[in-house]
Amino acid sequence: MAQDNLKKINILLADDHHLVRDGIKSLLLKYSDFNVVGEGANGIETLKIMKHAEEPIDLVLADINMPEMNGLDLCKEVNQLYPKTKVIMLSMLDHEKYVSQALQVGAKGYLLKSVNEEELIFSIKQVMHNSFYVCTELAYQLLSRSLMGVRVSGKQNRQVKVDFSSREIEILELIADGYTNLEIADKLFTSKRTVEGHRLQMISKTGVRNTAALVKYCLVNGILKDS
Repeated sequence: MAQDNLKKINILLADDHHLVRDGIKSLLLKYSDFNVVGEGANGIETLKIMKHAEEPIDLVLADINMPEMNGLDLCKEVNQLYPKTKVIMLSMLDHEKYVSQALQVGAKGYLLKSVNEEELIFSIKQVMHNSFYVCTELAYQLLSRSLMGVRVSGKQNRQVKVDFSSREIEILELIADGYTNLEIADKLFTSKRTVEGHRLQMISKTGVRNTAALVKYCLVNGILKDS
């Protein structure tokens, strides 16, 4: 009885993948204290939903990579227009650059899309209690990178330790072989946007300027074999 009188947390989903939104929505609706009040496919659509919402939105779960207006720009707008609304970034991008940018625009949490159900629910509750939350996997990665820092080779100048996932290496090899994002997506049975996300993430990890420089970096540092 007492629980019925508690105000539910009104949550708005912002992600350009319909299946992703459906999955998150069905998961959240298993919990009586959450209410998914709407879904936006980009930042502009999400702001329109917020403008016409019958009740205040307590939390926005937003992807970073979205067309028209991305998650970071959306977060900035939400913080200016609806300062009481919390934003959690839910992304596949695991580089500290994006965590830093999310913090700068006012996000209260940063989760990887690989996060499990328990941690997603926990993070929402933490953020709603005015805490900042970074998912466990990402926090571990950031700490590991911070501790490793810059490694100095006896024969080479400064060299940054870069860790690529097996999927990133797979995509990298196909990029080096001249395949386009669409062709890679077809080969790996994934979406073009997912491939593009991995490519941008690898560019961020290495600090290079473009794809050609990424391939060169990986050849020079032995990540790719020159065949």
